[in-house]
Amino acid sequence: MKIQEPIDIVISWVDGNDPMHRQKMQPYLNKSEYIQDDIAGPTRFRSEGEIFFCVASILRFAPFVRKIFIVTDQQNPNLDDFIHTNFPQNTIPIILVDHSVIFKGYEIYMPTFNSLSIETCLFRIPDLSENFVYFNDDFFLMRPIQPSDWFRSDKVMAYGNWRSITFDLFLQSIKPMKNGHKPFGFKDSMLNATNYFPKKTFYFCIKHTPLPLKKSIFEKYYEHYSENLIANIAHKFRNETQYNPQALFYLLAFKSKVSILISKNKLLLIKPVNRKSNYVDRKIKTFEKNKNILFGCIESIDLAKKEDQTKLYNWLSKLLNIKLIL
Repeated sequence: MKIQEPIDIVISWVDGNDPMHRQKMQPYLNKSEYIQDDIAGPTRFRSEGEIFFCVASILRFAPFVRKIFIVTDQQNPNLDDFIHTNFPQNTIPIILVDHSVIFKGYEIYMPTFNSLSIETCLFRIPDLSENFVYFNDDFFLMRPIQPSDWFRSDKVMAYGNWRSITFDLFLQSIKPMKNGHKPFGFKDSMLNATNYFPKKTFYFCIKHTPLPLKKSIFEKYYEHYSENLIANIAHKFRNETQYNPQALFYLLAFKSKVSILISKNKLLLIKPVNRKSNYVDRKIKTFEKNKNILFGCIESIDLAKKEDQTKLYNWLSKLLNIKLIL
């Protein structure tokens, strides 16, 4: 029987409420191209305690994980008391990794406030396992999972679906303007990843879900195409020319035949902003009825109504069996 390769978790995190972080960002916000909310708006950096649920869900539902790396910019989510209270027997190391570590040799591009730039360098974390899973801090596990939900033998589980490049470029072309420009979104960055491949008809559309990745695929690609790494990390804030490095990874993984398509939806995406009063209750019922759901994501909870925030926090605390310390 083959021994299961170790699996690490990588979480990107920022506390945009930190005055020092805002002070560091301010000189660059004076440039007009960075004033749009979709590029540098506060909600992109604000932390409302999502990291606590993210880490708790891993410790509760994925105890096989080797290490948890939290990538940040001279900040600390201060999880020690929370972990000690809720997981006193925890043996999974939780390691903070500063941007200066993953940008070693590329310090000229620091500081950065750009998730795409940061994600491009995650494979450079020292002692990162070959198989790792990337989480945004607003991702969380919702049920117990097995290593095979992410990796089987030498292959990664690819959660998503193939979409037409031509059709989505058409949708991109008719996207309405907002504040004088077309917003650069998640799907746009995935479409940009196809620019680094010979002409293709379809691209792999990933979801807001934990993404299993392989370090060696990034290493081999950027060893040959270091200019593509530099091009993607050279922007302080998101730029419409950037590609999503995870989307690029899956194109490479499918080409190398080391990925398995998982088309069944196992994600509960919660977007509680500007919703009707029963929205959160309906999402909870959806989870309870659909036993296939393993992963969750709550987008922009900082913009949700206070009662919806409280309801979501209470529900997740009960689901994860934790006492929340914020």
